[in-house]
Amino acid sequence: MASTSPGYGITIRVEGEPANNPVSAITSIITEAGATITALDVVESLHNNVVVDVTCDAIDAEHGERISEALKANNSLKVRKVSDRTFLLHLGGKLEVHSKVPLKTRDDLSRAYTPGVARICLAIAADPSDARRLTIKRNTVAVVTDGSAVLGLGNLGPAAALPVMEGKAALFKRFADVDAWPVCLDTQDVDEIVRTVQLIAPVYGGINLEDISAPRCFEVERRLRELLDIPVFHDDQHGTAIVVLAALRNALKLVKKDIGNCKIIINGVGAAGTAIARLLMLSGAQNIIGFDSKGAITKERVSNDPMRQWFLDNCNPNQFSGTLSECMVSTDIFIGVSAPNVLKESDVASMAKDSIVFALANPDPEIDPVIARKYAAVVATGRSDQPNQINNVLAFPGIFRGLLDAGAHKITDAMLVATAEAISSCVSSEQLNASFIVPSVFDPNVVKEVAAAVKRSC
Repeated sequence: MASTSPGYGITIRVEGEPANNPVSAITSIITEAGATITALDVVESLHNNVVVDVTCDAIDAEHGERISEALKANNSLKVRKVSDRTFLLHLGGKLEVHSKVPLKTRDDLSRAYTPGVARICLAIAADPSDARRLTIKRNTVAVVTDGSAVLGLGNLGPAAALPVMEGKAALFKRFADVDAWPVCLDTQDVDEIVRTVQLIAPVYGGINLEDISAPRCFEVERRLRELLDIPVFHDDQHGTAIVVLAALRNALKLVKKDIGNCKIIINGVGAAGTAIARLLMLSGAQNIIGFDSKGAITKERVSNDPMRQWFLDNCNPNQFSGTLSECMVSTDIFIGVSAPNVLKESDVASMAKDSIVFALANPDPEIDPVIARKYAAVVATGRSDQPNQINNVLAFPGIFRGLLDAGAHKITDAMLVATAEAISSCVSSEQLNASFIVPSVFDPNVVKEVAAAVKRSC
């Protein structure tokens, strides 16, 4: 699938002589190169020279380079500078710290720091529960990663994971006014991760695990939930599963099918796929068949991993062992959390009437959604430039807002299902259609409804 994206936006400064109509030439070259022009500004205009800043969205980084080269190849134009807008946004990082209290006078310092702060320390030492009332703990989350599964890019390590964790923290603040901080650990040893998070936990009201590869992520989460008295949430598992369930509830309303009667394929049974299966079964699904890179998952697959064993014990009730294409025949729901282009057009064409396709691999889905929509009644992806984006930001800000406000200690399965129901309810019956099965991430009601659902479940 080749679509332009703001994630590959560039701004090019070009100059030319007015007699050669440089604006027209620039527009023509960029459009013919397949880019989307989003802004064009004349920044300098003289009798013999015009300077233009043109901003456009490309398909990928290589496409942006081709656009620049096409402009340079025109003898009437001179490219002065090419700026990558995404890199510019990240210069110096995306986060900073602000004080909530004034520090302008000696009186201010005496209360915020010494000697006044000593009284607060003694109060917390006498009653540790006061830490939530008198410190940042009441509204602060640690976004923890080891950099082993960064987006769809693989094991990039903690430093390369930092831009993602910064972005996650920015989303927490923007959507739920939660103060979150990146904690990128330079270890991929489960014992060290667990112990490190345990040691830093006194600062935080919750832990958000992010981009830790399976199956280690399951053990990290399980052990931290046992050790800590604050909620631990693995967003790659539960955030994805919640939004998938929310979207699927509304999609099933459209096609008038009951989840208990649907044949469901989950392609990609890692952290997200397993969590999706668990939530779907809690919501009534009876027939889920999983596939990974080795094929159909049957009970012949022996596993020492508890989560994979759960999948073996609870899914594929008829022990289907054929190919993905064979299984797609008469399937009602396909959910992909795997890799690009694993489905053929004929696979989707062979699905049951009024089928549902969630092709969630990023940035390129399991099948081009344009092709999938030729046959499926409802199609969703993980991309922001397509309708029905399955985006975790619909879940995690409101979840932590509710957890922090309630002073919660644990997360339950019932809470996860209630959260999905809250998200789906933000799409009214008047709004619901094949291109709108989940609310906008900018809908302010989402965080409010999710937080309220979490607090009711505590």
